[in-house]
Amino acid sequence: MSGTWDTSALEQAEALRLTTFTSETAFELGVLIRDRIRDEFPGKGAIVDIRAAQSEQQLFFAASAEGSLPDNAHWAQRKRNAVLRWGKSTASLNLKGWGTTGIPAHYGANNADYACHGGGFPLRVKGVESLVGVVVVSGLKQEEDHQVIVDVLTEFVAKQDQAAAK
Repeated sequence: MSGTWDTSALEQAEALRLTTFTSETAFELGVLIRDRIRDEFPGKGAIVDIRAAQSEQQLFFAASAEGSLPDNAHWAQRKRNAVLRWGKSTASLNLKGWGTTGIPAHYGANNADYACHGGGFPLRVKGVESLVGVVVVSGLKQEEDHQVIVDVLTEFVAKQDQAAAK
């Protein structure tokens, strides 16, 4: 797995924008993330969950291997809530200290509803201001949950850009 979980990597990751986002895009991206987890973390049970931002329609869901737990889905929902509310990756919220100290009181947020731990990532499309989707990985270490998304999304965006340039 490439990259490190630091501020510069998060800034670069937040800038990743897809050319297009459809249910087919979500499926392709989800399969790539699941396959990457299976390759890099053999036998590790993690989940991949991709949903549309506005409707929260589930567009992709898969477990990487046996061993994922119902708790992974609960963490995924809490990570998704954080991405949808603040429009940032959960890793970037964690780097603000929210993963250990909790969300600052002035937001009026119930910390039980949000998880500011790596693995929740906003999906954006070039030329579109709002989020179009959220991808969540849950079941690895939080840094790994985040980094597998960034690595696959970086490759996926480059592939979409090449196809759009033709």
